[in-house]
Amino acid sequence: MKGPEHQRSGPFDMHKFDLVIFDCDGVLVDSEPITNRLMQEDLARHGLVLSLDDVLDQFVGGTMRGVMDKANAMGANLPIGWVDQFYAQMFERLAAEVEVIPGAPAVLDALDAAGLPYAVGSNGPHAKMDITLRRTGLFERLQGRVYSREDVALPKPAPDVYLKAAADAGVAPDRCAVVEDSPTGAAAGKAAGMTVFGFAAEMPRARLLPICDHVFEDMLELPELLSV
Repeated sequence: MKGPEHQRSGPFDMHKFDLVIFDCDGVLVDSEPITNRLMQEDLARHGLVLSLDDVLDQFVGGTMRGVMDKANAMGANLPIGWVDQFYAQMFERLAAEVEVIPGAPAVLDALDAAGLPYAVGSNGPHAKMDITLRRTGLFERLQGRVYSREDVALPKPAPDVYLKAAADAGVAPDRCAVVEDSPTGAAAGKAAGMTVFGFAAEMPRARLLPICDHVFEDMLELPELLSV
């Protein structure tokens, strides 16, 4: 692993990071609209009618167990096995529909060209990322660098998954950049002591601005932002 004093050639000369850690859903793979629509439909069947904006506001970035607990508190009547049932529906739909976030492969290409390592840290299970990353063609280049809340004690907003990715790469937290699309994930990155870049393609900028160090809307902006 290159040390902080290392100067890389190309657009990342003298930048401050030695590792970029991406959230998965909504950052690398465009899974959030699919999952949110499915969640809206499923919760309505169980007595909780919400708009898509409500689903985005209440549930994006958390765990499915957290969704179940919160939805029940809001008036849903979800059965004990709901999480597993929902994942089965989700996996089927993602396998058929999910696409890569526009610009994400080009960003990874730029990081590869600059010699800047990257990893993934997600609240989602490995089984889900296996589906989405394979369908979008990202699995091979990320293999061995994908971290799930299944790998750590606590999910986001705890910093555990980001700290594990950094520790395994041998990089200090303050030399890491985190790319997130939810307040929950952004809070995890900040709690880890990392610089957080908020991707506001779907999430309103106002939700990310108070937490993130930088907010952007086009993934192709990220390489230049990483040079700050």
